[in-house]
Amino acid sequence: MWRARMPDPIQVKLLKTARERFDLHPLAIHVNYLINLASIEPGIRANSIAAFRGELERAAVIGAEYLVLHPGNYKGQTIDDGIAAFVLGLKEACSGFRFDGLTVLLENTAGSGASLGSRLDELQLMRELARDLIDLPLGFCLDTCHLLASGFDIATPGGLAATVRAIEDSIGLTPVRLIHANDSKTPRGSRVDRHANIGEGHIGIEGFRRILRHPKLRSKPFVLETPVDKPGDDRRNLDTLKALAARPLTKARRVIKRP
Repeated sequence: MWRARMPDPIQVKLLKTARERFDLHPLAIHVNYLINLASIEPGIRANSIAAFRGELERAAVIGAEYLVLHPGNYKGQTIDDGIAAFVLGLKEACSGFRFDGLTVLLENTAGSGASLGSRLDELQLMRELARDLIDLPLGFCLDTCHLLASGFDIATPGGLAATVRAIEDSIGLTPVRLIHANDSKTPRGSRVDRHANIGEGHIGIEGFRRILRHPKLRSKPFVLETPVDKPGDDRRNLDTLKALAARPLTKARRVIKRP
């Protein structure tokens, strides 16, 4: 729904207490999936701008560090016009807002239909245009399923190396503040966004092992968005990522003390 309300102050206090207790940092939340700041349809655009402003305000109230946003759908426009519409919508929604530690993250997409953001150069152009118009902390969230579906070969050693180089050369690694860890039910280049449990899709166990241990990625926060096909899937996916991310143990040397 478009409607939303501010969180209860008691719940906000409980959340902050739980975050400190369990070291839940950073806190990243995702905007309502109805929001499409690239739309030029008057009703959708007005609702999207108002809804995104509400997401900003709620994120600030609960103390979130990151707010993740899809660039939107440019249906009925050129890609360039869609990017312009997105940035202008972002500007209107952010007008007068004080960020105070909150950063908006643009998420890459699988590229189905008229969705923006499947190409890294599109994401970078949005950030550059927004930086010229708005005093807005803006970074990126990369989704592994979306990367593969949009054509990046992150499942193989050479493909992952090439993808990391492409990220460095286009959007840069520093603005990538978050990674959504999702396997993909569809193959590379399908442009279809269907998340799978870790190791059960086209990225695979070894693909995620390499991603999680890559020296330029391993310090990034990873968040699961995997499906829950049966009870306990969330815990199993989390345990799998932890096991894959762990550094392999080095063999201990056997020391023999001579009398």
